[in-house]
Amino acid sequence: MAEENQEDSNTEATEVAEGTTGPASGSTGSTETAEAADNGVKRAHRSQKVGAVVSDKMQKTVVVRVDRLVRHTKYRRYVRRTSKFMAHDELGATVGDKVRIVETRPMSARKRWRVIEIVQKAAK
Repeated sequence: MAEENQEDSNTEATEVAEGTTGPASGSTGSTETAEAADNGVKRAHRSQKVGAVVSDKMQKTVVVRVDRLVRHTKYRRYVRRTSKFMAHDELGATVGDKVRIVETRPMSARKRWRVIEIVQKAAK
């Protein structure tokens, strides 16, 4: 009797984990994010940064300068540190624009960021 109950609970657990029960299992036209949510897989937090475009001479790629303040360990003063990131740009950002970039899959040897928003256009 106890073995039958255990087998029933095991089959129910596998059906729920596989998503075979319920009306949502046979849905058509679902996107990858919906499928990932159904499987219980969550996307990791993607880092975002805001910086200024310093170069737009490439096709669909911009170089974004991101400044940050770091406290000096010995002198206890804040020092400005600058990093430059190559970002994929479908929005058409130009030099001087303030943009928000987000981490993404590697798109080329040095390009791992994508422009998601132009925060402020450069003054012409």
